[in-house]
Amino acid sequence: MCFILNKCVCSDLCQVKDCIHNILIQLQKNIDDDTVLFDAKLILNELVTNGVIHGNHQNKTKSIKVRLELSEKELKIEVTDEGIGFCYKKNEYNPMELKCSGRGLVLVDGLSDEFYIEKNKAVSIKYV
Repeated sequence: MCFILNKCVCSDLCQVKDCIHNILIQLQKNIDDDTVLFDAKLILNELVTNGVIHGNHQNKTKSIKVRLELSEKELKIEVTDEGIGFCYKKNEYNPMELKCSGRGLVLVDGLSDEFYIEKNKAVSIKYV
């Protein structure tokens, strides 16, 4: 089993919602495990929304690229925005500060078996 999906969506949260919905429909055809599907949905939502808001600053002329690769062993989710990127440091987020931003990447990191950011591309790997 091998499944690859490439999508590109503009930085409009309404279009992003539809795009993620369509991606999940495709994943449901290839993944039987509801827990993996739930995690994939949350990871996709957080990474794409993060790219729209923080990477592309909701500039609708900029886009978000989503790439999924599903093999027998893992689901790899790559989300790339058109921002300048940043260095992710999980330990810098303090939940006691009650900040409005920062939680999403911590959630993604917790749901992923592997997670890293290279400039403006976030990569989550979930073993299946």
